[in-house]
Amino acid sequence: MTRLLIAFLMTGSGALAEGPVDPAVLAGPCANCHGPDGHSAGAIPSIAGLPEAETAALLRAFRADEVQGATVMPRLMKGYDEAQIDMLAKWFAEVKS
Repeated sequence: MTRLLIAFLMTGSGALAEGPVDPAVLAGPCANCHGPDGHSAGAIPSIAGLPEAETAALLRAFRADEVQGATVMPRLMKGYDEAQIDMLAKWFAEVKS
């Protein structure tokens, strides 16, 4: 079982809650397109193992509508604050690619 699925099952939902949140739960929506733990088997790029700083910068660029041609990512990233973006970037950087 992937870390993402385990975290989802432990919380009972994919809903984001107030207070400390497991980064794997924050990453739940990412699995829809990027695959479990960021390992995509399709046309969407894998994000597992990417450098933390690079990922955080890209997520912030999506949130600020600075990425040309982006479709879903700007809308998704608007739901994350600075600390959550940092947690996501760190979490995906630590996943073995």
